[in-house]
Amino acid sequence: MPGTVRVAAVQLCSGTEPDPNLAAIETLVTEAVAGGATYVLTPEVSVVFAENREGLARVAGPWEGNPAITRLSHLARRLGVTLHLGSMAVALPDGRYANRSVVFAPDGGIIATYDKIHLFDASIAGLNEYRESATYRGGDRAMVVPAAGFRLGLTICYDVRFPALHRALAKAGAQVIAVPAAFTVPTGQAHWEVLLRARAIETASFVIAAAQGGQHQNGRATYGHSMIIDPWGKVLARAEGDQPGLVIADLDLAAVGEARARIPVLENAREFSTDRLG
Repeated sequence: MPGTVRVAAVQLCSGTEPDPNLAAIETLVTEAVAGGATYVLTPEVSVVFAENREGLARVAGPWEGNPAITRLSHLARRLGVTLHLGSMAVALPDGRYANRSVVFAPDGGIIATYDKIHLFDASIAGLNEYRESATYRGGDRAMVVPAAGFRLGLTICYDVRFPALHRALAKAGAQVIAVPAAFTVPTGQAHWEVLLRARAIETASFVIAAAQGGQHQNGRATYGHSMIIDPWGKVLARAEGDQPGLVIADLDLAAVGEARARIPVLENAREFSTDRLG
């Protein structure tokens, strides 16, 4: 799929109530489209960034009839844009939630959904223990979809630490990989850019990373620094801090094939066994 496409990553500081977050999304997506973007990505937990499971239960509804989905579908249709909701919490019958990404076509229809596969269960120095699996149910299907003239691989936040997923997406034809995220400040400072550039380089894909940033109503602070990276690992555009806003870049899709031809890691990869001595 040759050609150049203009894309945008939205940076947000989402709060605990849906309506202000949706209004912020509408404002920034409208601005992105006015700037020529035909594909716009929002961060992880764009619709609600709840303070705890109880807060999530109060505002996150099931998939069927979800008002946030309806509102964003109307926004995509009104603007004629491929709108990628980085993720939102969707209530499941077992009492947990799906951390679900939704890609809307320019006519408002849903192209695809993706449920975050890798859940963040960890203890970080200076922070409380975080158990995403206590609230969310992980997905089990990787997804590559046609979007805005390219093939798009879907991931969410912690997925960025798992190279095998990104390699599978590239092998399935992804030219662009989306990374909507809500990185903490300590992990963001240490790893955010390094991980994103590594995933771009090793898959020879564009990476679009839309981040939450700033101090949130739920008490958490996120890193921001949304960015767009080319298949050679060059940062094409970045947000210099954690404030809400836009990152926009033009993607020359021919660069994907050129990078994969120069260093054909996808073709050269081999299966192997591991021996452990001692």
